[in-house]
Amino acid sequence: LSVVDGIGWGGTKEQVYLLARELSKRGIDIHVALSYQYDLMVEKLSPYNVKLHFFENHNKYARFNPLNYYRLWKIINQFDFDVVIANSPHTLDFVRVVFAFLRKPKRPKLIVVKRTYRKSNRLSIELKYKYADVIVAVSEELRDLLIESGLDKEKIRVIRSGNDLERFRPLPEEFRIAKRKQLGIDEKQIVFINVANCIPHQKGQHILIQAFSRLNCENCVLLLLGHETEKCLKLVDEEILRNTKGKIIPLGFRHDVEEFINMSDYLVVSSLFEGIANSLVQGMACGKVCIATDCGGIANYLRDGYNGFLIKPGSVNELVSAMQKVMKLSKDEYKSISERAIETSKEMDINKTVDKYISLFKELCGVE
Repeated sequence: LSVVDGIGWGGTKEQVYLLARELSKRGIDIHVALSYQYDLMVEKLSPYNVKLHFFENHNKYARFNPLNYYRLWKIINQFDFDVVIANSPHTLDFVRVVFAFLRKPKRPKLIVVKRTYRKSNRLSIELKYKYADVIVAVSEELRDLLIESGLDKEKIRVIRSGNDLERFRPLPEEFRIAKRKQLGIDEKQIVFINVANCIPHQKGQHILIQAFSRLNCENCVLLLLGHETEKCLKLVDEEILRNTKGKIIPLGFRHDVEEFINMSDYLVVSSLFEGIANSLVQGMACGKVCIATDCGGIANYLRDGYNGFLIKPGSVNELVSAMQKVMKLSKDEYKSISERAIETSKEMDINKTVDKYISLFKELCGVE
């Protein structure tokens, strides 16, 4: 059983979907417990043999509603699950309470997935994470952080998030031209793209917008994709917005992210903290030259000047310099970095992620 809380879409939700989809293709009996309001996840999983169960009435008081816990408890008691996966810290709040009321012979193994490089407080470590049978960290750096927090290193496994390489791949040049025409963007314009929900304290869009305004590039456009990206424009002062009028385009949440990445020239990740940055892997898989902050597990696969460019988190000046640098790349330099980025992205194929999860399931269940 894979448990996910809330609604919307982002890196965590993408991984829940991909893992469930691919496990079902492998013949694994996979169930997902989710909120009643999560129509998007239902829609995306409907073509696959994934059993869905609804437990959370999603609103800002969801974690205080005892019925949400009761419904999840009932789901886990009803089915003979071997493993339950808690996919986020908020999800773990539900699962940890429910597990305390399960009958011991029926208690499944508990996997907790830690995806963001953000230190958990002592209470969470002691009462939640230590209760897990296994903690999955999406990077080596995150594993080390968990060990520093006092968790048993024997309980921690590193399994990187996976990317859908059938979806995120380079598309033909004709497509790029046609997509730009749809948006009214000229073929000669330089397009930067950031794919992230508007969560400035994590994704740092205010830093990106400031950096973009300092480029003073009349021919440049910045696309912002993700939930509520129009709010990102309110993170900076009016003068910056005047200087970039019409050149920053908030497009909100889109289902065709891969198409927008392909029609762009450069992908930028301005995050202040991350796990592994799914959008960065997607950009690399599409063959884009990417700029990303050196946080979380990003430096494990993005090598500065080789398959992309790394900068210090939170530095507007470094981001400006990096954006200026990529615009000066020759066609041959761009092509070399692009090819190396595509090759790197293959290491994070979702199929490799699924292989590791299946091996972990077998280990926990004592199956050869």
